[in-house]
Amino acid sequence: MPKDTDKPMTVTAGGAIFGKLKALGVDYVFANSGTDFPPIIEGLIEARDKGIDLPQAVTVPHEHVAVGMAHGYYQMTGRAQAVMLHTNVGLSNGATGAINAACDQVPMFLMSGRTPVAEGGRFGARTVPIGWGQEMYDQTALVREACKWDYELRFSDHVAEVLDRGWSIANSTPQGPVYLSLPREVLCEPCPPDGLDRPSRMVPAVTAPSQAALDGAAALLANAKNPLIVAQRGAGSSEAFNALARFVEEWAMPLSHYWANQIAIPMSNPCHVGWNPGDLLNEADVVLVVNALAPWWPDHAAPHPDAKVIHLGPDPLFARSTPIRTFRSDVTLAGDTAQTLLALIEAVKGRSRDAAALEQRRARIAAIASGERERVRENAKQGCRSPMSKEWVSHCLGKAIRGRKASVFHELGCPLPPLELDDHQSYFQEPHSGGLGWGPPAAMGAQLADPDRLVFATVGDGSYMFANPTACHQVCEALGLPVITLVLNNEEWGAVRHSVEGLYKGGLASKSNDVPLTSLRPSPDFTKTAEASRAYTETVTDGRELPAALERAIEVATGDKRQVLLNIAIERTSPHQ
Repeated sequence: MPKDTDKPMTVTAGGAIFGKLKALGVDYVFANSGTDFPPIIEGLIEARDKGIDLPQAVTVPHEHVAVGMAHGYYQMTGRAQAVMLHTNVGLSNGATGAINAACDQVPMFLMSGRTPVAEGGRFGARTVPIGWGQEMYDQTALVREACKWDYELRFSDHVAEVLDRGWSIANSTPQGPVYLSLPREVLCEPCPPDGLDRPSRMVPAVTAPSQAALDGAAALLANAKNPLIVAQRGAGSSEAFNALARFVEEWAMPLSHYWANQIAIPMSNPCHVGWNPGDLLNEADVVLVVNALAPWWPDHAAPHPDAKVIHLGPDPLFARSTPIRTFRSDVTLAGDTAQTLLALIEAVKGRSRDAAALEQRRARIAAIASGERERVRENAKQGCRSPMSKEWVSHCLGKAIRGRKASVFHELGCPLPPLELDDHQSYFQEPHSGGLGWGPPAAMGAQLADPDRLVFATVGDGSYMFANPTACHQVCEALGLPVITLVLNNEEWGAVRHSVEGLYKGGLASKSNDVPLTSLRPSPDFTKTAEASRAYTETVTDGRELPAALERAIEVATGDKRQVLLNIAIERTSPHQ
């Protein structure tokens, strides 16, 4: 008989999951625990005592914050993280975050416990009344539509295989969240070590367009008289960001960041024509759409019927996530955004061009871009008053961070145009799914990923309340995350009011001083929420005082490594943000 020391080391499934996640490249498991967690917690201690390499488990006292942190961490690193939630109620709190991740094509491993199946007579069976109260016919339905794959762990010896499959699917093109349900009885069982310390046996499927499709798109772009690029979700990598910036200058192709949630080229680029392409879209003969869910507003502007439209991205028709989306696509390039952009740029190289016509177009685009930048700056400067405009806050923030390694996570806070940012990963806007409360948690995840980066969360007062700010500030203090939160406080749901005014132009809401269901008065003193977790805070009401307040905030964040909140009084929001 072999001695006990010769036996293969086993660990309960609750701990084995963490070891396997580490082998898959997961650095953090963002978790909010509950009564389904005893085998998780006991297994973690057991695995730690046995010297198993584990990701760091982070206690996050609200599930929406946990999912948002995984979202932001991925955006900064490109590595999928894990979130562990409490049965159905925790999963429901995290469902909005799952919707946001799906819309943003962000991979993550979502997990939640399942109330014990057994009512008794089995280790791990139900012990308290909520074991009955949290039972559901279909718990996974809470997130199924937002996830690429879902499963329930049936046997403890399947941990390695099941996590391998989920991780590979999450990281396949197009990327997105996956979900695994964890019954408590299974988590209590011992798990054999086979496969727990190895990366996935399944390499993710990364798609790429055919060479014929690339050549067709390249010919259209090279021969275009009035091309236009609409980029909404960035260029995908630093290499593609720089390559696209050179490409648009070389070929004199205007690029618009229409409702962008990441920038694709520096905003100082002479071919960057701003937020709204306007007339350039109407007159374009070739339009390249780079990973854009909605590249234009059909009732306001659209390409000419004879124009050719190229859609490029991981899921360029958004077939997996959006039932109705009928933007025309004459050439469809499906593949990782960065790699497909680089391949398309390579396919255009060496093609003939009319140098004189190109120079004429370059001069025209540069004039349009310069005029738009000047218009944005002047408009922002006019907002230096009390209360100030969003554009003024954005302008001041852009100046304050120029030349620094910084990222702005914007959620109905600082609009993009006045920021004038030039760096890859310098800007992230809320997903177009609109699950509010994303901004501060995503900024926290980014700060955790890059401690030396200056990270801002710029949010409206309503979005700040949606973010579960008490939980956010508690985690920032616990982890030493010096995130700077700017609350742009207009005491209302500005986006809702502008939506009403946009649909009913000249209607009753546009003439009313009291628009129903939009007021957030009286406004809480948000500085008190942050001060409860020892944050540095200020309230700023005069636009002239904002630049100095931002400098003080940066000094505290970079010098003291301490979180900051500025409560900034602003006037009614601008319609496009």
